[in-house]
Amino acid sequence: MVKRLKSPSEYIQGTGLLENLGTYISQYGDSALFISSQNGLVRMREKIEPSMNANLSRVDYIASGRECTFENIERLTQNAKENGNNIIVGAGGGKVLDIVKAAAYFAKLPVVIIPTVASTDAPCSSLSILYKENGEFAQYLYLQSPPVLVLVDTDTIVASPPRFIVAGMGDALATYFEARAVQRSGKNTAVSGKPTKTAFTLAETCYKTLLEDGLNAKRAVSVGAITPAVENIVEVNTYLSGVGFESGGLAAAHAIQKGFTHVPEFHDALHGEKVAFGTIAQLILEGAKSEELNEVVAFCHSVGLPITFAQLGSETLDDATLQKAAEISCASNTTMHNMPFEVTPANVFDALKTADEIGKNYIINYSSAF
Repeated sequence: MVKRLKSPSEYIQGTGLLENLGTYISQYGDSALFISSQNGLVRMREKIEPSMNANLSRVDYIASGRECTFENIERLTQNAKENGNNIIVGAGGGKVLDIVKAAAYFAKLPVVIIPTVASTDAPCSSLSILYKENGEFAQYLYLQSPPVLVLVDTDTIVASPPRFIVAGMGDALATYFEARAVQRSGKNTAVSGKPTKTAFTLAETCYKTLLEDGLNAKRAVSVGAITPAVENIVEVNTYLSGVGFESGGLAAAHAIQKGFTHVPEFHDALHGEKVAFGTIAQLILEGAKSEELNEVVAFCHSVGLPITFAQLGSETLDDATLQKAAEISCASNTTMHNMPFEVTPANVFDALKTADEIGKNYIINYSSAF
């Protein structure tokens, strides 16, 4: 048996980091291709340019494109080669960062990642999720190594809408339960090894910290404040969940999220929002005890994560569409097969319907208590 763990070479989190970005990057390369969304370039360039110019010999700026597709990745890879860049720097949300990591992989260059939101655990991983142009899931792309540096400016994170950090909590929520499922099944993780005790401990810490600090962090970011709870949740969403999921393993929750990308009514829901609902469904598949299931549902509701189909975007989701999502979640290229027992599309369909019913009943009972 071989255990394996991957982690960024360096993780830095704090306030006011972007103004000194060049000093952090210069130890890894002196000719950078800086990639962000078009809006991200407009927002960030004035802030980072003085430090970049003072510490690097060359900086090229380019827009990432909207979706993490092979076409976008190939374009950016070619751009880095033509420029002679020796490091790639990416700033943005999950899809932008996945594009950047993949481009660095194919260009054979080190990559520095700067998340501008704490909405997913993508920044620290050596994994990119590829999509079709219409937003449907295509495949996982397993990369050789994680970023050399992940730099998280908390000022930037808190400046984004609170919904993003809450969605990150949804992504992080799954980390412990999926790692537990993989540990029980004995399957390999995304880094082609068995889960390490370190990764499982990180996954457990994710869940404990979410329960302790999640609600207070949401309250703080809602008024633009940075508190210890906010710093803890940013670290949970970005580092603990990132290393925890990749080296701890994925299971049903993320497989269900892949199925949900094929539900048109759910296209406006964020990745972590769909994962959170998938976590509830995974617990139902496992026959989790009521106390554990209720604790997860209550947490989701308290911070504003969806616990019903209506909250995901559809008041009247038809069974045929739900059945298709269940079938896709059980496809051969999903992590459903990391569960410690066989899961069929019928099982997933029933779990999703049950999760929605539990969520609706919880909302009714919660409202009647006030």
